[in-house]
Amino acid sequence: MPGFELFGQEERDEVEEVLETGVLMRYGFDAARKDRWKARSFEQMLAKRLGVAHCHLVGSGTAALDVALNACGIGAGDEVIVPPFTFVATFEAILKAGAVPVFAEIDDTLCLDPSAVEAAITEKTRAVMPVHMCGAMARIDQLQHLCQQRGLTLIEDACQALGGTFHGKALGTFGLAGCFSFDPVKTITCGEGGAVVTDDARVYELAQAYADHGHDHIGNDRGLEKHPILGTNHRISELNAAVGVAQLRKLDTILQIQRSRKQILVSALSAVDGVRFRTIPDEAGDTATFLTFFLPDEERARKAAAALPEAGVDGCFYWFDNNWHYIRSWDHLKRFSSPAKLPVQLLSERPDYRRLALPQSDAVMGRAVSMLIKLGWSETETQERAEKTVEVLRGIL
Repeated sequence: MPGFELFGQEERDEVEEVLETGVLMRYGFDAARKDRWKARSFEQMLAKRLGVAHCHLVGSGTAALDVALNACGIGAGDEVIVPPFTFVATFEAILKAGAVPVFAEIDDTLCLDPSAVEAAITEKTRAVMPVHMCGAMARIDQLQHLCQQRGLTLIEDACQALGGTFHGKALGTFGLAGCFSFDPVKTITCGEGGAVVTDDARVYELAQAYADHGHDHIGNDRGLEKHPILGTNHRISELNAAVGVAQLRKLDTILQIQRSRKQILVSALSAVDGVRFRTIPDEAGDTATFLTFFLPDEERARKAAAALPEAGVDGCFYWFDNNWHYIRSWDHLKRFSSPAKLPVQLLSERPDYRRLALPQSDAVMGRAVSMLIKLGWSETETQERAEKTVEVLRGIL
């Protein structure tokens, strides 16, 4: 990761086709665009790749979450169960929809613990949003079964897991809707972009309309389109979509490189006493964007996270202290710091996130160190990195 490591003539050619027409918007200008529809092409390619009936591109992964929540009917006062280890966009989109994020514990998959999700369900719960973090899956079969049993909507945040599968089925396709991101540091990138996928025709119609001010997109005259629903502007441009078309064709190559490099690291670290790897429910479906391992305690994990970069092993993350991805540092959420009053602040029984205790999640994250897998590493460079990592860890353990 990320896809920009493999930028080449393919991306330039796709972008040039857009620039030749002068049509940068995904809708309209039919005569001028010379039958070049990059967003539409990307959607068709991605839907086929994931095995879903419908795909709609939007301007970001955050937009995808916003669109999916609205298209699935999640709104004012609804509770949505989410993990405390995710990117801030997950709970931001829920708050923007007027809904209430409810945080449940994660387990050593780094994703939602199904038993904790079940314990967090109340009469106000409407949806569960698992996040397939760092390129690998949650216990999605158990979460899907739980949602089916309890009549809840399952919306997958697969923004970090494009190309991942569980028992052969694409991540992001287990729920009513799935969301993906193509931002600058994702497995494939558009610069900025995202997608909502679904097998439900009604959800798709609502999603594609909501993302474009409620347009019904019927006919070939944009000025005559109706507005059956309220919406907003989450459109992706043809330029961004063009980059994505070229990048999506490279996805298999990217996954192959990541998996082969990760295996070198895993083989080396397996020989270190005291190192335990993240649980991945289906190893064959891991995208291998990251290698995450656990050390026996927080103290040694902190030492490793500090010592590895000093030894020349860059790209190591200690998520427990991270500003963007773990709840401990989300002070803006805990204070409800917003330029405008949030709907959740009007609830008589609103959550007090400052008092939220997640001891199981803290225990998991406090011991975890993640290493990203770069596409530009040769096998020799990866082996050298593995040897340095083993040396550092043995010095700590």
